[in-house]
Amino acid sequence: MTTEAALSGVVVLDLTQIMAGPFCTMALADMGANVIKVEKPNGGDDNRRMGPPFIKDWSAGFLALNRNKRSLVLDLRSESGQAVFKRLVADADVVVENFRPGVMGRLGLGYETLAEIKPNLVYCSVSGFGNTGPDAAKGGFDLVAQGVSGLMSITGHPEMPPAKVGVPITDISAGLLAANGILCAYIHALKTGQGQQVDTSLMEAGIAYTVWESSVYFSDGEIPGPLGSAHRVSAPYQALRTSDGYLNIGAATQPTWEQLCRAIGLEVLIEDPRFLMPGDRKARQDELAALLEETFATDTTANWLKMLEEAGVVAGPIYNMEQVYKDPQVLARKMLVDLEDLDLGTIHNIGIPVKLSATPGQIRTRAPMLGEHSAEVLLERGFNKEEVGELVEAGTVVENQGPGTRS
Repeated sequence: MTTEAALSGVVVLDLTQIMAGPFCTMALADMGANVIKVEKPNGGDDNRRMGPPFIKDWSAGFLALNRNKRSLVLDLRSESGQAVFKRLVADADVVVENFRPGVMGRLGLGYETLAEIKPNLVYCSVSGFGNTGPDAAKGGFDLVAQGVSGLMSITGHPEMPPAKVGVPITDISAGLLAANGILCAYIHALKTGQGQQVDTSLMEAGIAYTVWESSVYFSDGEIPGPLGSAHRVSAPYQALRTSDGYLNIGAATQPTWEQLCRAIGLEVLIEDPRFLMPGDRKARQDELAALLEETFATDTTANWLKMLEEAGVVAGPIYNMEQVYKDPQVLARKMLVDLEDLDLGTIHNIGIPVKLSATPGQIRTRAPMLGEHSAEVLLERGFNKEEVGELVEAGTVVENQGPGTRS
């Protein structure tokens, strides 16, 4: 029996590119939203050309972020393109854009203008620094946002050069925050008929992660620095060396600390005055880690993990990406989903990380070719064949241009 998706029938006009916006709209598309990716002529989403790696002329990154979407190439710089977009807005529920603040207004497609066409429209803007404030007009990339949000000041190891988080965390989290804001605004629109603008940024997404660090600063003015893999307020809670690598230990509370000591034969540390209370262990974090590593260095990571699991101690391995996608729990949770495509063969996808029991998300289609669905979308949204032909002839709309890698 086919189950209707949670967001089935929700129409999203997606003007975003690269990472944050596409991650947002992918999350909506995975749950069944009808996401129409509106791309510029002469190349479309810049992510189409980012690489290597490429898979048969497709950017692997573009494939990863744009599944379940359809592509419409539309020249928004032209009056005819703006008119087409406004007609599409009349039947849409959501618009998502990640231009610099002010660009959409200069195109005549700002929130106030589109809200006159569709009063219950949810209009989401994702930018580097937000739509207001002295830095609103600045461009923003994940690296810059990690610096401005304080993340780079707390990442890495002490006495080392600044380091960023290994993934584009402000891009991805801004996309998730945008999706959350869109759904909140959409529910409000369903209840009241009132649309609104959703505004978030990479900077704010980064700051939102600094819960412990901001709390430390707010409480006593201390400026936190990097701690490697260690925790800001708990110990032992970090990666520790074994005879053949590392493992992660999470013994943040008094019971879990005592459980760890008994499991590895260091019961003497439970009553050791240096490590008696959580605050004591945190104050002597480096000393404690060195003592624990003397014991962990006597055996392999695999043997320790087996022993700790049997003892009920919270611990885990440190995987590389190959190991991640071979892990039985990862596979059981369907976090690797293969999609078969006639041109590309098997496309490996990161699975959908939120499982809904009644209306589960689904990876239905690969990312679209540039303009693959231009005519289809316009005909579906009420344009006739003659209108579509004229728009294509004028260059306002462009049809299938392939993966867009060389555009």
